[in-house]
Amino acid sequence: MGRPHKPLLDRVRITTTALELVDEQGDFSVPQIARRLGVQTASVYHHVDGRDGIVELLRERVCAAIDSGTLDERPWETAVAAWARSYRAAFAAHPKAIPLLTTSPVRAPRVLEQYEKAVALLLDAGFALPDVMPVIIALENLVLGSALDMAAPEAMWELTDEAATPQLARALAAVAGGPTDRSFELALAGYLAHVRRLLNAP
Repeated sequence: MGRPHKPLLDRVRITTTALELVDEQGDFSVPQIARRLGVQTASVYHHVDGRDGIVELLRERVCAAIDSGTLDERPWETAVAAWARSYRAAFAAHPKAIPLLTTSPVRAPRVLEQYEKAVALLLDAGFALPDVMPVIIALENLVLGSALDMAAPEAMWELTDEAATPQLARALAAVAGGPTDRSFELALAGYLAHVRRLLNAP
């Protein structure tokens, strides 16, 4: 028999399969990937640098949906807000990947390039060097928390006896379509206001 027209295994297929597993169950193993692709576990290791290498391929895949071009916008507030919204949307598409990716060091070159652009943006805006990474990390805390919130049940509060919590019932009823997007924009506006004061402080 001749060779198959399409390779049975490559980094793209491994990454796609790993992401499918993460979306389903929140994690993956190399043997699971091998079984799903119909190959031996050792064959997977020929294409990737172990489990850590697959995690970084997953990071690159998820982060590829973030529009890094937003970091070229000016002024800095516009760039940061646009980057935050794109970042949130990318991770909201794969919320179960968040715990996996936030508990391992960032090594993927394409992802590090985005951080490089974010740092350059803030330095060009006049932020003090010691403030730059706290500003970025605080934004990530906001973005990733909101991305997880988007995956939560729409009815997060189940009121079996509204008479016992009447004010909560009224507040929930007043938020048409759920509070997730409004909550994110409120938090983002507060974040930007605080960071702006940090920039302008003596």
